[in-house]
Amino acid sequence: MSSKLDNVNYGLEKIFEAADDFLPLNGTDYVELYVGNAKQAAHFYKTAFGFQSVAYAGLETGLKDRTSYVLQQDKIRLVLTSPMEKGGEINEHINSHGDGVKVIALWVDDATKAWKETTSRGAKSYFEPRKEEDQDGVVVKSAIHTYGETIHVFVERSAYKGVFLPGFKKWESDYNPAPVGLKFIDHMVGNVGWGEMNKWCEFYAKVMGFAQLVSFDDKDISTEYTALMSKVMSNGNGRIKFPINEPAEGRKKSQIEEYIDFYNGSGVQHIAVATDNIIETVADLRARGVEFLYVPETYYEDVLDRVGEIDEDLQPLKDLNILIDRDDEGYLLQIFTKPVLDRPTMFFEIIQRKGAQSFGKGNFKALFESIEREQESRGTL
Repeated sequence: MSSKLDNVNYGLEKIFEAADDFLPLNGTDYVELYVGNAKQAAHFYKTAFGFQSVAYAGLETGLKDRTSYVLQQDKIRLVLTSPMEKGGEINEHINSHGDGVKVIALWVDDATKAWKETTSRGAKSYFEPRKEEDQDGVVVKSAIHTYGETIHVFVERSAYKGVFLPGFKKWESDYNPAPVGLKFIDHMVGNVGWGEMNKWCEFYAKVMGFAQLVSFDDKDISTEYTALMSKVMSNGNGRIKFPINEPAEGRKKSQIEEYIDFYNGSGVQHIAVATDNIIETVADLRARGVEFLYVPETYYEDVLDRVGEIDEDLQPLKDLNILIDRDDEGYLLQIFTKPVLDRPTMFFEIIQRKGAQSFGKGNFKALFESIEREQESRGTL
């Protein structure tokens, strides 16, 4: 193992001690998107991505100001929420950003302690610890602000046995397309404005006890036309990883600038979801209408010279435009959807790790050239 990776592992061991002292995180509890039409968005994520119906809250459950649908695939839980009244925070969020991630909820053992520890270290409170209960038990939640209008909600659910959260009922549906093999959220990427990357990396280090896994500068992530910089922050047990991107100077407008222009600020750029068989998953997603970035055939001419031997046949990876990269721990397979919204903002990454713990640095040039082709077609490059 290289000394660089030794340093990363040593750093994670040290930060785990600190994180375990004040903010142990069990994993991602759910991701909530504010959307213009939750019913139709739920149908899309079921049909295209294979999510399953779980829970519902709305007029029928006594909720007057919003409607929420909860979907799940293995450990990935999405909440899609639309406003039911004019004005208010949800409408303002949609008017400004379009559909997008509002909440990254983190599963904790003690939501009160998580709020106290983070706010005492400088986090701005979104709401103080509060109990929510129904006949199925009690959930404690608290929340803090992060970049843009994104928030982290801490969810303590050990005393709750219901389908999702108090106020939700089971969502019964006759339409349940099969899953596509998505397992869990591998990482979630945030785009922030010029010069803000270090500020938010320091936030995750100081306020939440995260460690910096790796950083990429504009020499690592650049093409002839555009560039960006990125740092990857991880909690101590590695279950939560947040890469933070910012623009860098280039000849033309980068994907980060395009995102910020259309999202009107900082926010979640993409959600990376893991699979155990990326060939089957991507083939299924394509058959359901999910569109992916195009990778030219020339990428595959020398890719095995760069990454070495892999278990898979190259041809199906080439046919599906799946990228390959290797680090000292193994290799990974990854592919990126086109934006899943009308605005060129949020998209998904499908990733299969075969030992690798990195983020596809060897694919950056091919990936960003593919994104630039999409930007050029939109007239935003």
